[in-house]
Amino acid sequence: MATPPFGPPPHLLTPPARIGAVLFDAYGTLFDVHSVGQLAGQLFPGHGEALTQLWRDKQIEYTRLVTMSSGGAEHYRPFWQVTRDALRWSCVRLGLAADAAALERLMDEYRRLRPFAENLEVLRSLKERRTTAGILSNGDPEMLAAVIAHAGFAQLLHPVLSVQSVRRFKTDAAAYALGPAALGLPAREILFVSSNAWDAVGATWFGYTTLWINRSGAPPEELGTSPTHVGNSLHDVLPLLPSSA
Repeated sequence: MATPPFGPPPHLLTPPARIGAVLFDAYGTLFDVHSVGQLAGQLFPGHGEALTQLWRDKQIEYTRLVTMSSGGAEHYRPFWQVTRDALRWSCVRLGLAADAAALERLMDEYRRLRPFAENLEVLRSLKERRTTAGILSNGDPEMLAAVIAHAGFAQLLHPVLSVQSVRRFKTDAAAYALGPAALGLPAREILFVSSNAWDAVGATWFGYTTLWINRSGAPPEELGTSPTHVGNSLHDVLPLLPSSA
């Protein structure tokens, strides 16, 4: 019988790892990227939801394009620029007359994205357990510092790792490799948490123990593999950790 082309990643074939640290994706996981929809709806009545969704989709598409293209590091653009480019394209696509002031107001919302309701409680619990809890994100360092400070999370998240240092966006291996390098742990002993299914799958392939926060009840990706764990809120992180660190 032929070997199937896909199967569980190697780390799922071994006993569960004792988790030594947690890394969170930022955008969509800790911070609600669709919270920009309120302002988008005020600026463009009747188009707020469509603009928010298209903007996010194009933003991620651009990160993949610049990373997957030949000479990917040469095509790298900071995430702030990618986000602005995606916003401008989306406005044109939807036929919205967005002037410079409107674009700037929407971009500024990325510094003030709303955190999900349970996050502060969970992050405080991790700190009380003395569990290392950080971020591994496509975001630029300045973007991340601003949104973390605005949410009041600055004392609860360390390290804050940005792919800017390797000039490659997730799901490139160089991006995921930042976690084990910074924490001094093998990937399987790090719980990588993302609400983006593609990110959870990419991190699983890299070797992390993963938790997909499926907030919307979406179907799993049809790629022949699954995240290690699936939950529906950040509360699902805590049962996966040792009772004390």
